[in-house]
Amino acid sequence: MNDNFLLYIGAILALVVGVLIIKKVASCLIKTVVGLIVLAILAYVFYTSMM
Repeated sequence: MNDNFLLYIGAILALVVGVLIIKKVASCLIKTVVGLIVLAILAYVFYTSMM
């Protein structure tokens, strides 16, 4: 019974750490995508104002 308990504790810890890592990576990706969209809009405005 002790082995199963330790297995469940390890699985729960791995799940929590995995969720935290995914949240960090996802927030970084969202910031990157928003930054690229803003840069694309600025580039569009720049090139249309030059013509």
